[in-house]
Amino acid sequence: MSTVLVSLFLIFTQLSLLAFGGGNTILPEMQRQVVEIHQWMSDADFSALFALSQAAPGPNLMIVTLVGWHVAGWQGALITSIAKFGPSSLLTAVALGLWERFKDKPWRRVVQAGIFPMTAGLMAASASLITEASVHNWMLAAIAVLVAAVTVFTRVHPLWMLAAGALIGLSGIGQP
Repeated sequence: MSTVLVSLFLIFTQLSLLAFGGGNTILPEMQRQVVEIHQWMSDADFSALFALSQAAPGPNLMIVTLVGWHVAGWQGALITSIAKFGPSSLLTAVALGLWERFKDKPWRRVVQAGIFPMTAGLMAASASLITEASVHNWMLAAIAVLVAAVTVFTRVHPLWMLAAGALIGLSGIGQP
């Protein structure tokens, strides 16, 4: 097995076990590993793969498979998918069993109260990373702020925002 495939396996196994509160919480570390440390792709490539993964039907973290494919073809896609989804699935099964076993314990409410703000912070870090990698001028910043506001304060489906972004991009607005 090539060193790239071994590296992908190790990185995504670690990310699998760190994905507490949802898969998007690991985006900053995933981006750091594949863009900054290993330099397998640019920020723009990572952002494009993220956008594609969010627009496509299927798992929310399809970016894992897309990163693997971008770096090492079909073998990379398979390795990253197994490494990301295997360990976390096993850990979740064990944790759910224990969670049910201790359902009447008072400490469980304390843990649940702490999980929400931690997850919200990790999600905010992910949003910040993707925005930073995608916004290169004032027009794109304005679009990002508008989309964030519409998404937060209305019930407009995020795919409509993605479609609007695609149309804006095709129109050339925001291009340097």
